Amino acid sequence: MRLTLPRVVGGEYVARMMARSGASGDKGDADGVIARNKRARHDYHILDTFEAGLVLTGTEVKALRQGKATLTDAYGHVRDGEAFLLNLHIGQYEQGNIFNHEPTRTRKLLLHKQEIRRLIGSVEREGLTLVPLDLYFKEGRVKVTLALAKGKKLHDKRDDIRKRDDEREMARVARGR
Repeated sequence: MRLTLPRVVGGEYVARMMARSGASGDKGDADGVIARNKRARHDYHILDTFEAGLVLTGTEVKALRQGKATLTDAYGHVRDGEAFLLNLHIGQYEQGNIFNHEPTRTRKLLLHKQEIRRLIGSVEREGLTLVPLDLYFKEGRVKVTLALAKGKKLHDKRDDIRKRDDEREMARVARGR
């Protein structure tokens, strides 16, 4: 028996099938942000950002697909030429039974050697902090956006709030005219 496939003319058949199924052509953009660290931008001056992968277990990935993650207390640490993310809370997966993970275990970050060397220099010499900003899926893999950050003083936070309020006020006056 011979199987015949429909003729594809300029990708038309594929496009029609994807439109029917509701799928988008690019996998990475369809995946969204799992968790965002809103306090990080308030408490720190963000100097540089990195994208890193995470080493996770199966139940952690399934829990992340359900959106069970908190980044508020998490921070990065470089030790022995490896980078780790501490205090990232990933909630328990309900169907995980005995194979479930520990919610706040230390997780290894996947970065290039050059990036790790750069982080070591910045964190140890300059006294900067590694802070996670976003946790998201990219092409089916969990990624975290790390920031090299310097802590803000109280007066810096007040200045930022004052600037934001002034900009809002100016925008409101401009719209009113």
